Amino acid sequence: MEKAFRNDAYAKVSGQAIYTDDLKLHDMLYAVPVYSELPRAKLISLDGSAALKQSGVVAIITAKDIPGNIRYGQIIKDYPILVDEDINSTGDVLALIVAHTREQAITAVPFIKIELQPLKPILDPEEAMKPDAEILHPFHGSNLTNYHRVRRGDVATAEKEADLIIEEEFSTSRVEHSYLEPESAICHLRPDGVMEVFGSMQHPFSTRRFVASTLGVELKDVEVKPLTCGGGFGGKDDTAALVCARAALCAWILKKPVKITYSREWSMRESYKRHPYKMQYRMGLNKEGQILSVKARIVADGGAYCSVTPWVTWRSTVQSCGCYEVSNVETDVYGVYTNNVFCGAMRGFGSPQINFAIEQLVEIAAEKLGMDEITFRRKNMVKQGSTTITGQVLDNHIVSLTQVLDAVLKESDYENKRKLCSLGNPNQKEWYGIGLAISYRGVSLGAEGTDVNSAIIYVQPDGSTLLETGVFENGQGAESAMILIASEQLGLPLERIRYRLPSTSNIPDGGSTVASRGTIMGGGAVVNAAIILKRIITETIQKITGKSVAHFKDSKLLDSTDNFIMSWNEAIKLCYDNQVYPYAFGVFQPPQISWDEETGQGNAYFTWVYGCQAVELKVNPQTGAVELLNMIAAHDIGKVINPYALKGQYYGGMAMGAGYALFENCPCENGLVVPTNFHNYRPPRSINLPEMKAIFIENPDPISPSGAKGIGEPANEIMAPAIANAIYHATGKRYHS
Repeated sequence: MEKAFRNDAYAKVSGQAIYTDDLKLHDMLYAVPVYSELPRAKLISLDGSAALKQSGVVAIITAKDIPGNIRYGQIIKDYPILVDEDINSTGDVLALIVAHTREQAITAVPFIKIELQPLKPILDPEEAMKPDAEILHPFHGSNLTNYHRVRRGDVATAEKEADLIIEEEFSTSRVEHSYLEPESAICHLRPDGVMEVFGSMQHPFSTRRFVASTLGVELKDVEVKPLTCGGGFGGKDDTAALVCARAALCAWILKKPVKITYSREWSMRESYKRHPYKMQYRMGLNKEGQILSVKARIVADGGAYCSVTPWVTWRSTVQSCGCYEVSNVETDVYGVYTNNVFCGAMRGFGSPQINFAIEQLVEIAAEKLGMDEITFRRKNMVKQGSTTITGQVLDNHIVSLTQVLDAVLKESDYENKRKLCSLGNPNQKEWYGIGLAISYRGVSLGAEGTDVNSAIIYVQPDGSTLLETGVFENGQGAESAMILIASEQLGLPLERIRYRLPSTSNIPDGGSTVASRGTIMGGGAVVNAAIILKRIITETIQKITGKSVAHFKDSKLLDSTDNFIMSWNEAIKLCYDNQVYPYAFGVFQPPQISWDEETGQGNAYFTWVYGCQAVELKVNPQTGAVELLNMIAAHDIGKVINPYALKGQYYGGMAMGAGYALFENCPCENGLVVPTNFHNYRPPRSINLPEMKAIFIENPDPISPSGAKGIGEPANEIMAPAIANAIYHATGKRYHS
């Protein structure tokens, strides 16, 4: 195994990394938000005159000061940068107080006089879906942000032929991302008229669109420069862009740099969460254990604004039957507006909720049929050449569910330990359980959006190399992966390649660094750029020297029999001496997918990741306390790029899955997020987590230029149901939420 590599490690552990809040510009002002205390109301008046008289206060910015569009959104333009009239959430910002210091601005908040007309909030998505429910966003005309469905085969006929029909309901909770660094942005208007934006974000191009829309300017007049990002997990997109747009608005009006840095309380109050789901499943089976049909109704509480709820729930639709082959399916998935905090992208993006349900449902079915859960899974899970519930034939890559399942069964000694499970034995002082779950996951965005990324490789005259892609680092090691791929392709040592943090003016939009797409998409673009660069170099050498280069290895250029032709530095000098620039721009765009929204049929994703996770635990019969003993994960990641970073993704994913199952819940009371900080919102600590084992299964993907797939989200999506199954095997009681 290669040595550990993180290009940003030293800067972070030594405290030298520059985060947004570390940056201070000359004559900079500070802005803070003023929130609504009600989840639904009309804003009658807002008087900032008393606040404006407080020490250091420079301005009170409201919706009437916005020169461009008051509302924006990635799918539905429903989110107010600042509220003009309609309040739909306690996370709505009514005004911004700008002062010489952040403390002065915070001190002035109580002096803002606000008059609201209270309206009855809708807090339950089922209530919002009733025909007589008030419409929360009249311009949209419905309380549904979206409706997706799958129609395959004939469920009614299949149920008539079934020997067993089971019906179960499951629910999942609202979850906070818990990134260590809250949202932060600094904006200033440059002398050339460009609004320059510094911030912590996952998609600078989305931020650029938000800012340009708010200011009413063209995209060329906004340049976004992301700084070191202290974690994202999907959460540094919409809210981060809104914070940048507000800072830009203040800077535009006041013609001075403005910083907004959120407190943990503001971040938890306003930022979007993982969607809470309610899921009703009906499964038909024959006595041999084959799944004949699945009927599912799934409702996602999207909260006050749309965000990316249609995309999140689309993935839930595609994966609504888990990694199982089912010929007859009726799935209905609803994204619903309420007056709760809004929900959006979070690690897993609609699959953790589904897997929590389906991976328990198959075990319930197996038990009712008198089968063991492993045999049942093997009988029904997708295999090479299987057809998914959307009609996609899995024949363009290796379907490796058997590999990952067998790896975990062996490593965990599952079959022997399964016999030791307590099942609530009243004679035992501690109850022991082991459980597992399996999954497949469509890679990247699929039919959710356009999938493309680009890379620039620019070799300097001394042979050192600059690398830039449309992938943005948010702690996952994306930059390091890009450097490793370039190093392998060009035959250069890692230290000769520097990754340049791109701005929105330097490289095309490669989409958000979400959906576990950074390595496969950005890495694919790096490979293609390297191929172009090598062609430029080899053609130049052929033209000048008549020699044919076949390989780039160890900073040397070799012929087809590995004879030395010249060094890398000599080759680059030859290019420059002959006015050939060793510069390449590469693009990776995977094969187009197909999708029919009416039937929910089509090739939803261009490739898939397969995984299995298992957990051992103990339950205290007196208190119900759960102690995790061991966690194991095996995933087919295509090709290992950075083994130590990959382990980190496995461990972090399993830890977040454990938090989802046992520790984390972000309830709303009358629309207000109850937890305000990490004192009353409890992600798992190191003392709550056991030893973990990561198993790499490598089947290089034929579509991915680097051979790699993605792992950030697959690692997170099945530990929760594995824990639920283990708790059942320990206690004999099934938990549906």
